[in-house]
Amino acid sequence: MVGVVIGLALLAFWLYSLFDVITTPEEEVRNVPKPLWVLVVTLVPLVGGIVWMLRGRPQPDREAWPVPPQPGTRRHSAPKGPDDDPEFLRDLDRRMRGEDG
Repeated sequence: MVGVVIGLALLAFWLYSLFDVITTPEEEVRNVPKPLWVLVVTLVPLVGGIVWMLRGRPQPDREAWPVPPQPGTRRHSAPKGPDDDPEFLRDLDRRMRGEDG
């Protein structure tokens, strides 16, 4: 039973890798031409799929890390949540005490 599950998992991984190679646009494939990737994944299923995932798939565009503000400068942005807004917290405290003034 365990062998069947492992076999099905390997088959699923191989099919996923093969379809991923086939559907990836030619200009986004890395390192070797797309037809060669198809051959590698088809002829060497497990290793070919792993190598495709690591070395052939297109890399997602990475966003630049935000630059932290310099010490002493004030950031002009809205609070991230109500619990970060001192004015909201004062108003909440006033309302909880029953001071609706």
